[in-house]
Amino acid sequence: MTNPVTVEVLRGEAVESRHRGAISIVDAAGKTVFSLGDVEKPIFPRSAIKALQALPLVESGIADRLGLTAQEISLACSSHSGEPIHVETALSMLKKAGKDADCLECGAHWPVSGKAERELAASGEKPSALHNNCSGKHSGFICLSCGLDEDPKGYIASEHRVQREIRAAGEEMTGFTYLDAYAGIDGCSIPTYAVPLKALALGFARFGTGYGLDRKRAEAAQRIREAVAQYPLLVAGTGRFDTDVMNLFGARLFMKTGAEGVYCATIPEKGLGIAVKCDDGEGRAAQVILGAIVQHFLPMSETEHENLAKLAEPVLRNWNGIEVGRLRSVLDFTKTS
Repeated sequence: MTNPVTVEVLRGEAVESRHRGAISIVDAAGKTVFSLGDVEKPIFPRSAIKALQALPLVESGIADRLGLTAQEISLACSSHSGEPIHVETALSMLKKAGKDADCLECGAHWPVSGKAERELAASGEKPSALHNNCSGKHSGFICLSCGLDEDPKGYIASEHRVQREIRAAGEEMTGFTYLDAYAGIDGCSIPTYAVPLKALALGFARFGTGYGLDRKRAEAAQRIREAVAQYPLLVAGTGRFDTDVMNLFGARLFMKTGAEGVYCATIPEKGLGIAVKCDDGEGRAAQVILGAIVQHFLPMSETEHENLAKLAEPVLRNWNGIEVGRLRSVLDFTKTS
């Protein structure tokens, strides 16, 4: 099955490029609200499911026993930019577990934020694992491991209890059994499993509503959503799409990007879960798609609509600042495949 065109890239008024993809929007009972393309094909959600991976940390009571703050819970769901606030918060989480950055097994890279990268280089320092965009999630894994009285060493391995706990949570939330045949290794070295878009959308509908979840998990999901809504800077970073859009809507919308053109989201007041995948892995196209979905399904004021449009319908400029084109959604929500 060939997925349809979802986004067009214009140069002037002519279409220069097109992005194809698939979209699944379901309610918490699993009823399809909108479907486009192949939503049954398993795809790697990558970082888009970090909030689901944070559930065991919160629902177990370990987050409370360690005294994790809302900022730290938000960071546990993040793909952060490596700004000082992200690095400091990750280190704070580790200290509460009695550990330090040497325990992180995510690897090191320069901050995603250009400003943070330049400042770090100017200081003469080198990046550490704390600057890794997944260090918040990994710090959460170490907190979970220590709270379970498990040695965190090797926590990235599929057989470690931490990975078994988050795998079970993901399977229960999506209703899909993770298959070793659809397994891989993520950029931060933990196992990643391919899941159909429709199952991912169901998981986020449940995450947004608590429907079908036991009390502890429903409360944990709500707490995670509230933490991210309160501190969206921690889940992404300055000038990042996720941070800016969630700053605009607060607790009315939870969204999380994943590598290779993936987005997962929930609109709690509508009871909807959303999963998006761009065939070519372009994050810019996934943002346009997610923005169009939010514009259609989330009631908003004219001001909110205008502010979202600036983020979700980006203008393209050249190095002289001249407008040369734009991206636009070509989705028709009156039709479903």
